[in-house]
Amino acid sequence: NQGSVPISNFVERVPKQAVGTINRVDQNRVFTVKANVKDGININSKVEVLKEKFLANRDQFDPRVKINFTGEDEDQMEAQQFLMKAFVIALFAMAVILVTQFNSFYSALLILFAVVMSTIGVMIGLLVTHQPFGIVMSGIGIIALAGIVVNNNIVLIDTFDNHMKRGLKTYDAIMITGAQRLRPVLLTTVTTVLGLMPMVLQLNIDFVNRSVSYGAPSTQWWVQLSTAIVFGLTFSTVLTLIVTPSALMFREKAKRAKDFIKNKVGNKKKA
Repeated sequence: NQGSVPISNFVERVPKQAVGTINRVDQNRVFTVKANVKDGININSKVEVLKEKFLANRDQFDPRVKINFTGEDEDQMEAQQFLMKAFVIALFAMAVILVTQFNSFYSALLILFAVVMSTIGVMIGLLVTHQPFGIVMSGIGIIALAGIVVNNNIVLIDTFDNHMKRGLKTYDAIMITGAQRLRPVLLTTVTTVLGLMPMVLQLNIDFVNRSVSYGAPSTQWWVQLSTAIVFGLTFSTVLTLIVTPSALMFREKAKRAKDFIKNKVGNKKKA
């Protein structure tokens, strides 16, 4: 109402470098900061360090500022979500097929327990070889491994059920099953492991030029996948030959204990 007022009364003018373009995503002002890491450095570890730094110094930023990690970190998160869904769907499909074929939830769960044991073997293998857990290749290796390791349990339990149908006792059926299926299970594991060892050791064999190279770029892509399958399959096979027979015997003993308690309670009621 009093007329024009000098802008210098309420604005401090500071010279700054001019901005040619203003980038916006979803109507929000966006600044993009890009960086690479040196060869041999784990990207995930550096991203976690940055996230911790930003979280610790969050009060130094304007509350309206949002910090998002994109690029390779965003791609890995999307791949992780997809692989988790694929893994759950694969386990569910296998569980449905196993229940319909064996007509037993216990047998189906016992077969799928090999997947858990194989996953533990994958983690041990990555620790032994000092390799990081790659979301894409290691995740695909675990999913592929889930379809391989269940075969050993299927062979054992199917043979065990056949012997039980013939009228054998549980202990005798378990011992005969172990004797008959030990060699097929070991042969399956050994042939698979030996076939993947060149990729695990990063060996590239050229039969035409008669040369062997180590650490070729063509082998580095498959190291984590092959390592996951080799160690997971080896670990789960050893435990399968011990855990599966023990679990089958445990079911029989639990059934005997249940019948014993039931009969004892029934006799007390009669008395």
